[in-house]
Amino acid sequence: MAGIVSIYRKDLAQRRKKLRRQRQMKIIQTIWRTFAVSGLAGGLLWLIIQPMWVLKAPIQIVMISGNQLLSEQTVQSLLVLSYPQSLWRIEPSAIAESLEQQPAIAKATVSRRLFPPGLVIEIQERFPVAITHTLPLSKTTTCNTQPQFSDKSAAKLTPPCLQNSSSQRKQTDVGLLDSSGALIPLEKYTSLNPTGKLPSLKVVGSPEQYRPYWTQIYQAVSQSSVKVMEINFQDPANLILKTDLGNVHLGVPNAQLPQKIKVLVQMRHLPAKFNPGQIAYIDLKNPDSPLVQLNQTTRINSPDP
Repeated sequence: MAGIVSIYRKDLAQRRKKLRRQRQMKIIQTIWRTFAVSGLAGGLLWLIIQPMWVLKAPIQIVMISGNQLLSEQTVQSLLVLSYPQSLWRIEPSAIAESLEQQPAIAKATVSRRLFPPGLVIEIQERFPVAITHTLPLSKTTTCNTQPQFSDKSAAKLTPPCLQNSSSQRKQTDVGLLDSSGALIPLEKYTSLNPTGKLPSLKVVGSPEQYRPYWTQIYQAVSQSSVKVMEINFQDPANLILKTDLGNVHLGVPNAQLPQKIKVLVQMRHLPAKFNPGQIAYIDLKNPDSPLVQLNQTTRINSPDP
């Protein structure tokens, strides 16, 4: 019995000794890990505060642009940055927000570049596709709604409310429009891109009138083989296109717009069958039954394309 007790005591002493060594190893490992993490954090902090992580000049900024309408110098002039400045004090999100406030920039992404130190700015520009003419509301309630024509025989059809509109033209707001319907102030755009070519397409009317339909209309018009020079939204009940075939009345903008444009394309040989001076306008309000309104106030069905 005494032998068993002696063996148990020896085994218990060895276990205690082993546990004591394990605790000591854990304490040593914890201390070592603490020193390692502290040293690594201190090294990173020392590395961060070194002069190399400083934005010293605009040459350290890399510009990535989509349409290349705005030069690199122009974009850099829009940046609110002072030099030199610590790279870690710069807020990329704030710079991106300030760039997106510019009407010629649709989206901006700014990120830090560590090697070599600098900034990477990627912008998506707004490409103007039309010139907008927003006319003020006229107080005249009785107005001839027939379209205007450039030929002398139709000069008498000019609406009287537009003949004395010199004062209104001075108040007309002129701007630019991109394919998504975003408005771009003309003066702001030309100041940022003075050598840029302005679009030839003209849009007349209030943005509130054409914004819901603009994407659909522009997509159909841009893909058409018939050249469209002007889109007139002044009459909400009658969308008018000025084309190389003449004025085209499309009626109320609706889901049939692409179909109406296709019918217009099919009528592209119309000038070969009719004297352009005799055509007042093309009526496509009903795309299934296109009509040609002549200046003699006689209306005929369009011949088969």
